[in-house]
Amino acid sequence: MLTKSWTTWLKRMGVAISIGLLAGTAWLVFVINDLPNTLEPKTVKPSGVLFDNVRVLSMVDETSVTQSLQAVLVIGDKITKIAAAGEINAPDGALIIDGRGYTLMPGLIDAHIHLNDEAELAAYLAHGVTGLRNMSGYPFHLRLMERIANGHLLGPDFITTGPILNSRGPNELVLQTTVTTAEEARLAVRAQHSNGYRHVKVYSNLTRAAFDAIIDETASMGMTVTGHSPEGARTKGIPHSTPFEIPWEASLGRGFTTFEHIETLVWHGLRDKLDQQKMRLLAAAIAESGEAVTPTLHAHKRLVLIAQTQGTYLNRPGTEMINPLVTWFSKSAQQYWRQVDASVYEAPHADFFLSATGLLHEASVPLLTGTDSGSFGIIPGASVARELELLVAAGLSPFAALNTATRQSAEILGFEKTGMILPGYRANLILLPKDPLTEVAVVEFPVGVMIGGYWLDEQALDAMKSSANNSGVSSFFRSLIRVIEMKLFA
Repeated sequence: MLTKSWTTWLKRMGVAISIGLLAGTAWLVFVINDLPNTLEPKTVKPSGVLFDNVRVLSMVDETSVTQSLQAVLVIGDKITKIAAAGEINAPDGALIIDGRGYTLMPGLIDAHIHLNDEAELAAYLAHGVTGLRNMSGYPFHLRLMERIANGHLLGPDFITTGPILNSRGPNELVLQTTVTTAEEARLAVRAQHSNGYRHVKVYSNLTRAAFDAIIDETASMGMTVTGHSPEGARTKGIPHSTPFEIPWEASLGRGFTTFEHIETLVWHGLRDKLDQQKMRLLAAAIAESGEAVTPTLHAHKRLVLIAQTQGTYLNRPGTEMINPLVTWFSKSAQQYWRQVDASVYEAPHADFFLSATGLLHEASVPLLTGTDSGSFGIIPGASVARELELLVAAGLSPFAALNTATRQSAEILGFEKTGMILPGYRANLILLPKDPLTEVAVVEFPVGVMIGGYWLDEQALDAMKSSANNSGVSSFFRSLIRVIEMKLFA
C-alpha cells in the first residue's frame, strides 16, 4: 500500500511531467512558426513598378541586350510595357526605380536543390534566385509550394519532385522510398500522385523491373521523370571490369525531363573512363534523344576544394546560410573530405567534367543550372554564381551560361511566363550593377530583386541574408521535424 508521502510525490511528478510536456509542445509550436519575418509579404503593394534608365538583358536571344537605356513597367507581377528610357508614364501610386544604367535581367532558376527549411528561401532571394526545383520531396514541400503560390509566403517560384525512388544498394539513402518489384514501383508512383506530387525522381540502384514500371506508370499519370540513370544492382567489378546490369542507353528516350549530374553520366555512360571521344559520342546520343542535363559542376568541385584546403573551404563567408541540420548530419562526411588527396581521383575528374559539359553544349544538349544546394558546403543562392562560372569555364559563353539559369530552365521545367523580359511575362527580375555578359559572377550580388509583385531593394536583400544567417536553432528543429514527418507519414 502506498504511503501518503509517496502518493503526494507521484502527484507532483505527474504535474511536473504535464507542465514539461505542455512547455515542450509550446516551444515546438513556437519553433515551427518562428519564420524569418523577411518572408512575410507586405500588406500593401504599389500600383505598379517602373524601372527607368535600365539596360535590359531580355534573354530572348544573344542579341537581346539593349544598347540604349530602356524603361520597363510592371503592374502586379506582370511586365506590361517596354520602351525607351523616359517614354513610359508611371501610373499614380507606382514605385519609380532609377536604374542608373544598371542591367535588368530575368531572375535566376536553380534547377537542382534540396530545401530543408523556409529560412533558405531568404538566402535564395538575396542572391537573385527566383525559381527553384527541389529534388527530394517531403510533405512539407507540398505545403510550401501552396503557400508561395497563394501569396502567403514570399519566396521563389517552387516545384518539387516526390520522395526519391530507389532500390536496395550502395546509393540507398534513408529519406528515399525503396522499391524493388514492378508492383511496388507502380504503387509508389500512384501514392506520390495521390499526395500531390507531379514530378518523380529516380535513382541509381533501381532494378530494371521497378524502372520500367515507373516509366510506364508516370506516363499514364501525366507525371514527369527526372534523376539518375538507373544502373540496377552494383555487383563486384562495376564499372571498370564488369558492365552495369542496366546499360546507360536504356534511359535514353524513356521520357526523362533531365538527367542529373555530369558525374553520373561519366560514371554510368562512360563506365568512369575519362575518354573525350566516348564522351563526344555520348553527348551526340543525348542530343538525338532529346533530354536535357543538369551538370551540377559545383557540387563535385566543392569536394575538391574541401580536400585541397583541408576543410577551410567549409568556413568561407556565407556558409552560415547552410541549413544547420545538414551541417550537423554531415560532420563525418566533412571530416572524410578534409583528409582526401584530391589529386588522385577527384581533381582529374573535376577537370574532365568541365570538358564533358562543354561537349554536351557543343552537341546542342540543353543544359540547366543546378547546384545541389542543401548538401553540405554549398551555400544556397550564392552557389548559382559558382555554377555559372564553371559553365563558362566549360566553354559556354556568358550568355549561354545565363540562359541555362533563365529561359532554358523556365521552358524545360515548366515555370510559366518567366525567364525572359517580355510584355505579358511575370516580373521575376534582378537588377545588377555590372554587366553579367562581361563578368557572369556579378549575378551573386543584385542591388534589387522583384518577385510576386514585390520589389526588394538592397536593404531588403541584406535583411534576407541576415535572417538566413541567423536561422540557427529554429531552422534546425523545423528541419528535423520535417524529416521525422516524412519518414512517418510519407
